[in-house]
Order: sequence, then C-alpha cells, then structure tokens
Amino acid sequence: MSVVFVPKRQRGKAQINQETIQRLLDENDQLVRCITEYLQKGRATECVQYQQILHRNIVYLGTIADSSTEISADLAPQTPQ
Repeated sequence: MSVVFVPKRQRGKAQINQETIQRLLDENDQLVRCITEYLQKGRATECVQYQQILHRNIVYLGTIADSSTEISADLAPQTPQ
C-alpha cells in the first residue's frame, strides 16, 4: 500500500522485500483480470473500487522503484569528470 494511505505512526515500519513486491504484483494481476471480466459483462461501475486499489498498488510499487533507484545512485561510485 502506498505510504500516502498509511497513518504517520506506521510509516517506515513496513518491510519491503521480494515477497511483498511479488504479492502486490500477484494482486495486481488478479485485479486486472477482475476489472476485465466486469467490463466484458457491461458492469463498469463495479470496476471503480478495483481500479482504485490497482492504482494505489501501482503508485506504491513506483515509489519503491524510485526509492531503490535513488539508493543505488547514492551507493554507486562517483567518477570524476
């Protein structure tokens, strides 16, 4: 879940590891399948809640990717110019 949605007292306590990321990716796969199924049945209004959850998960994964890129850049050896 995105840090935006986590209460301030709980921020920074989540363990981000490969298992957590894989669970989110699996959940996203199921959400996309569910959204597709509802759309095929003409039930677009039921999709909104699933789309919101999918959006939240994607934003969170993007945040993780950005933060890990920043950490990698900070740890990379600096080459003189």
